[in-house]
Amino acid sequence: MMRWQMRGLLPPYGEPISLEVAKKVAAAAVAETTKRNWNAFCIAVVNPSGDLVYFEKQDNCQYASIGVSQHKARTAARYRRPTLVFETLIGKGAYFNYLVTLDDVIASRGGNLLIVDGKIIGAVGVSGGSGAQDNVVSLAGQAALK
Repeated sequence: MMRWQMRGLLPPYGEPISLEVAKKVAAAAVAETTKRNWNAFCIAVVNPSGDLVYFEKQDNCQYASIGVSQHKARTAARYRRPTLVFETLIGKGAYFNYLVTLDDVIASRGGNLLIVDGKIIGAVGVSGGSGAQDNVVSLAGQAALK
């Protein structure tokens, strides 16, 4: 367990993800869609500041998912947590309702951190299916780094 995890803190930022590693993450995500016979996803990989490093769109993906996948990745990277956290917090009371007013937050699962040696090197965002499907594909991309 990393020191920041023992203290209940968020992981620190590290060196930005390389294009080569970003492609590896996206390839693992695409492999998951192929394994499940899903073919309508957009996969975005960003660096720690949320800037796009690599993007892939499957032919059957809706156009809205191009931006949504990037938004999910950007939210995860900039806030240093999976987008599922925001989805979970919405509706938990007035204290968390402000989240929907933030332009750079998307409260929908499918955005996950990419961590190497305990540091955030980027994030992966997926859109095109249900929230649960997006998250499965995103986590497959994340697992490519293990």
